[in-house]
Amino acid sequence: MATMARSNPALMMTVRQLHTYVGAFIAPSVLFFAFTGSLQLFSLHEAHGAYQPPALIEQLGSIHKDQVLKRASAPAEADGGEDHDHDHGHPGHHHHGVGEAPWNVGALKWFFLAVAVGLMGSTLAGLWLAFTVSRRKRLVLGLFAVGVVLPLLLVLV
Repeated sequence: MATMARSNPALMMTVRQLHTYVGAFIAPSVLFFAFTGSLQLFSLHEAHGAYQPPALIEQLGSIHKDQVLKRASAPAEADGGEDHDHDHGHPGHHHHGVGEAPWNVGALKWFFLAVAVGLMGSTLAGLWLAFTVSRRKRLVLGLFAVGVVLPLLLVLV
C-alpha cells in the first residue's frame, strides 16, 4: 500500500480528500453514537431502582436505540416504578446477586468507555485537521453542517 501511495501521489491526494469530506459529513453522527453509547454502557439512559435519568439523556438514548425521539418518562412508571430484571432469564445471563455482574463485564464496559472516549477524541482531532488543513474549508464546513442538520430533521419530522 505504501509503495502504491509513493508511486501515485494523485491517488493518495484523492483518497485524503475523500477521507476529509466523508469524515466531516459523518463526524456529528460518530460523536453522537460514541457519546450516547458510552452512557448506555452504564444504563444511564433508562430508569432503574431509584435512578431517573435526566430527560435529555433519556431522549438521546431513544434516538440511539430506536431512531425516534420519545418523550421522557414520568418518575413513577406505569408499572408502579418497579425495577425489573431486563435479561428475562435468557441463557448466558448469570446472576451474581442484586446488581452484581461478573468482573469481566465491568472491565469490558470500562474498556468500551475508553474506546468511546478515544473515538470522540480522534474524531474531534480529524475535524480540527479538516478545518485547518483543507484547502476547501467551505465544503468541509458545509458537509459537516449537513451531517448535523440532516439527522436532526429526520428525527424531528
